[in-house]
Amino acid sequence: MKWTVFACLLLFATALSAAEPVTFNARSANSGNWSDVGTWEAGRKPQAGDFVQIRSGHTVEYDVHSGDALRMLHVAGNLRFSRTKSTLLDVGLIKIEPGTTTTEDGFDCHDDAPAALPGGVKPALEIGSRESPIPAGIKATIRLRHHKGTNAETLPAIIACGGRFDVHGEPMARTWLKLAKPAGPGDTRITLESAVPDWRVGDRIIVTTGDLKGPDAGGGFRQGLGRPKKPGTEECLIKAVDGAVLTLDRALKFVHHGQGLMRCEAANLSRNVVIESAEPGGVRGHTMYHRDSIGGISYAEFRHLGKDGVLGKYPIHFHLVRDTMRGSGVIGASIWDSHNRWVTIHGTDHLIVRDCVGYQSRGHGYFLEDATEQWNLLDRNLAVQAFGSAPLPKQVLSYDPNDGAGFWWANGRNTLTRNVSCENDRYGYHFQIVKTSVFDPVMQLRGPDGKSAGQDVRAVPFLRFEDNESHGNGLFGFRFGDEVHGSVGGTPQHPFVVRNLRSWQEHYAVRPNVRCFMLDGLKVRNAAYGIYHPDYDLHVYRDIELDNVTAEPINGGHDDDSLADGDFTYERLTFRNCRLGRDPLVQLTHRAAKPGLSGHFRGIVVINSVSNDGVVNFGGGPRTNRVDNPVRYYFHDWPAAGEVTRVISERSLDIESRGDFRIIDGWTGGEARAGIAAGVVFPQLLHLSDNLPPATLITQVRTEDNRRIVSGVSHDNGEIATVSVNGQPATITARHAGVADWTITLEASNDRAYVGRSVDRAGNVEHTTHQRFESDRR
Repeated sequence: MKWTVFACLLLFATALSAAEPVTFNARSANSGNWSDVGTWEAGRKPQAGDFVQIRSGHTVEYDVHSGDALRMLHVAGNLRFSRTKSTLLDVGLIKIEPGTTTTEDGFDCHDDAPAALPGGVKPALEIGSRESPIPAGIKATIRLRHHKGTNAETLPAIIACGGRFDVHGEPMARTWLKLAKPAGPGDTRITLESAVPDWRVGDRIIVTTGDLKGPDAGGGFRQGLGRPKKPGTEECLIKAVDGAVLTLDRALKFVHHGQGLMRCEAANLSRNVVIESAEPGGVRGHTMYHRDSIGGISYAEFRHLGKDGVLGKYPIHFHLVRDTMRGSGVIGASIWDSHNRWVTIHGTDHLIVRDCVGYQSRGHGYFLEDATEQWNLLDRNLAVQAFGSAPLPKQVLSYDPNDGAGFWWANGRNTLTRNVSCENDRYGYHFQIVKTSVFDPVMQLRGPDGKSAGQDVRAVPFLRFEDNESHGNGLFGFRFGDEVHGSVGGTPQHPFVVRNLRSWQEHYAVRPNVRCFMLDGLKVRNAAYGIYHPDYDLHVYRDIELDNVTAEPINGGHDDDSLADGDFTYERLTFRNCRLGRDPLVQLTHRAAKPGLSGHFRGIVVINSVSNDGVVNFGGGPRTNRVDNPVRYYFHDWPAAGEVTRVISERSLDIESRGDFRIIDGWTGGEARAGIAAGVVFPQLLHLSDNLPPATLITQVRTEDNRRIVSGVSHDNGEIATVSVNGQPATITARHAGVADWTITLEASNDRAYVGRSVDRAGNVEHTTHQRFESDRR
């Protein structure tokens, strides 16, 4: 009891101390190099344990490699890391904040940060810039070190409190790629899909797993716990680079696929700009951007960061920024060995996270925190080994068990494209939004017109979810929605749409618990379940390919409940190498929640696939015995071309008195009966209407002579038609899945402002344009 009281008093005293203005031991006297005595007041250079201040109006170049740990560094002016010398800064807290005083608080400056100086000048910590990153051959490192007596929940840290925090290393053409050839035990070389001239000898890489582990209640890939699974992802160092061929420092132990649909990835974790914890086994550090901050991250390495079990203390955290950092984000970073997520976007809109590598995290990896985040673009990121953890204390969405998803989000109006998620404890991708006794999903959301209004987040469809891939995850590849039937969903005009998914070496490939849903393009290989537990209610499935799905390729509605809530259709459904025992290829649902519902199938192809229970049959495992409100099933051009075959359960024969229903050998299972149906057309359940405008992100304004090169990205639920800046047409340089990269060269504007606007092919014009000033550096 005495120790508990003492600990509480100590924490209270620490908190009071953190709230008091600090006294600086060393302050800049003028601009200059950190190493020059003339840069500092009274000629006193910073020493170990010091509180240091870069004063407003001063630009100091950090040009030393020092292990002398500073207690705190307040950047009220500009601290710029050398681009000609390798550097090391060891520090407990860096606070980028205007003003002459500050406190030693490593978290909450959101409300209390002073206003920026007149003219838009912001204090800045600049470790390279987008225009001039830290070049190859030069290394810049910040080592975050905890100091005795400081608050271990908030420190050490880097906090941008209305300042500019720029972190930019040597750019890389690609940070991760697919294998071009298989690799396996004993191999010391791997071949990538393209050459990597900017990967270096000595770089740390991972080669992702090709294994299917299967479910294990309570088990996970994190080692050292009670029931660890054996991971298949391997870490190596590069010994030699020859175009697309890497020689590794040791032989591989496991199989890594490199052909067809199943191709593993190799990812580079090393960067020449590093932010790390000084003591990974002790008190770890974190970084944060607060509202009205600017800057961004590209090609930097964030390692051994994140505070285990502490809310808000993540390696990279955009905290309640809303749209004040529009066009900023994280490009090409590696975030690994995190004790609390990789990248967290909280109460923040209009960011871009692209080409990043996340490896080993406690809790979800790429994480959108409170269900208000919108218009963010997550493109071509890799997520590997997000470990299951416990819910964080006082987390915003209490229903989230934090059980290990590579990507986790709760507001559909975001874009996720070209991402790959592998060997995470439970999910590759989990979109989850739930109404509970303590959480009301009706929230204030900003609409495309810029106005905020209350809206049920469960009814906000995906902006774009396309070309994403999952493999080797602990349980689910893709899971969308909520356990409560019908609670999450759109309308026939604005459904939840996902396109061109790939899932291999998974237990459950896709679980869609969403009303008004379209899955347009899915390839599954080597899975137990293909489409699992679908909440059939205006569902449309097209171009579905299931290869070697061994338990239930198409699971019945609500699984064992065997229930449909609405109509559904399948079109162009291919089974290949699906050889089953107990269950049919297509598991039909016995009954509906109301009378008159139907399911339609067209374009079924069966290749080297067979089941003891037929191609189509009812149930499989435990299921309802009720036969009221039977679903009417129609198979168009199957099994005979030009005919529509209706299938019902034998238990419904007394109810369905019309028609001649019979067994068709090799096609209907023991419980299914088939008969010809006349005059039945294949229905169109969804009528997609596009009235949502695009979103434009100006990511860079670069000076070249007297002209400005403006570049950015626009994204849309349809396709981008045009992009303009200051009314002039930009050139679209790349397109994929509703995402368009663009650039334009302009004369410098008089007010140094640049306004970007996009129009999509449906004619929707962006209302909330992006205005960016030359001084507003990202």
